[in-house]
Amino acid sequence: MQWFASSWTSGLALDTLQRKTSGLMRSKEWVEKLPVEDYRLLSLPTVADVAPYFRDWVEHETNDEFWRAIKVSDHYGKMNIKALHSGGWHDIFSGGSIRNFIDLRKQAPTADARNGQRLLMGPWAHAATSPEGQIGDVTFGTQAVLDMNETILKWYDYVMKGKQNEFANGAPVRIFVMGDNVWRDEYEFPLSRTEYTKYYLHSDKGANSAGGDGLLSTVAPKAENADTFEYDPANPVPTIGGRLCCGAALPPGPFDQRPNEGRSDLLVYSTPPLQRDTEVTGFITAELYASTSAADTDFTAMIIDVDPSGYARYLGDGIIRARYRNSTATAEPIEAGKTYKYTMDLWATSNVFKAGHRIRVYISSSNFPRFNRNLNTGERTSGATRMEKARQTIYHDTKHPSAIVLPIIPKGK
Repeated sequence: MQWFASSWTSGLALDTLQRKTSGLMRSKEWVEKLPVEDYRLLSLPTVADVAPYFRDWVEHETNDEFWRAIKVSDHYGKMNIKALHSGGWHDIFSGGSIRNFIDLRKQAPTADARNGQRLLMGPWAHAATSPEGQIGDVTFGTQAVLDMNETILKWYDYVMKGKQNEFANGAPVRIFVMGDNVWRDEYEFPLSRTEYTKYYLHSDKGANSAGGDGLLSTVAPKAENADTFEYDPANPVPTIGGRLCCGAALPPGPFDQRPNEGRSDLLVYSTPPLQRDTEVTGFITAELYASTSAADTDFTAMIIDVDPSGYARYLGDGIIRARYRNSTATAEPIEAGKTYKYTMDLWATSNVFKAGHRIRVYISSSNFPRFNRNLNTGERTSGATRMEKARQTIYHDTKHPSAIVLPIIPKGK
């Protein structure tokens, strides 16, 4: 009877734990708890025992020895393997997938391993894709649906059996180009034909909300007034889709961002309707010249494809914490009121902005709970509960040409 007693008890215990925690996992209220390490699920003693890593993550907010021991990127030179790096433009792990491909091609210890790297990037999120190719609330078509089992079998046939299939003889990179919604083979990433183009931020009366006059243009700014907004950590800009994982309470993928566009703490900059199709494929960065009234703060950016109906489709986002503006390994305090240049990584995408669409950029200081809130006090994340409002200033003039840098792919090249 020992097996019956043990197995039955184990099953009941797991079921009880699941029922006790399911309400917490369905709710998004837990993300607002401060300090962040007082995560409600960990208030259950059993969970606290089996998930001690959560507090480890909060404790080690810099790129310290804790992370360096386990970071894949610190060990590329030891990885003597071929690898298929598969990811999605809307996946929370897409940045790492692409970087692993690029750097293993450079740093793997043998030529066979370096030449054996492959990259496969679809429009996917970290969730299931419908049979119709729906991801988030966008349908990309059945061509976006990949038979991953078949793909993996072909990869293993190439790696383990030496079969001369598409992985042996084809281009090392295959990407799904959104907008056109087609697959395309490439021989490198980022693409060598990329024309990195700065789209500068402009405004006259102010870019606050979609009702402002924020403009994106390839023409550099001259004498212009700065844009300002108040960032209140108690009322952050809410996350709507994007690169998320995990749980049904906050689904990942491309969603319409218009519900946030009425907020005064969201600066909105748009091009006029495009005269021709414009492809953006590769890494996107934002260069912001900004100041804050706070001891520390965050700045966020998001890239959006706006169709003629006004639908604002998410493409990618990024964030930078002021005190880690130069390195995530070492905090460098800022001086309130002083202007700094912040270079923000929005990761990579591949999208054709169709003629008649607009390229749009949001600038703010929060995207919560995709990213944890900066409380503006300069305190470490662990243990922090006190909040302060911050007056944020984004400059766009001759000396401070804030811009989004887009990897434009010339048509026909």
